[in-house]
Amino acid sequence: MLERKRLMLGQIKTAAIRSRDTLLVDAIGAAALMVTLVAGLYLPGLV
Repeated sequence: MLERKRLMLGQIKTAAIRSRDTLLVDAIGAAALMVTLVAGLYLPGLV
């Protein structure tokens, strides 16, 4: 059981290292979507 967890953590680390650039771009995109959502929710109150 412990060996499977180590193997799984190793695979997760490897995947994160390989896709570091895309993870950063995806995080920036998610932040932009959240800003757009919050702005859209506040906009009707300002008009």
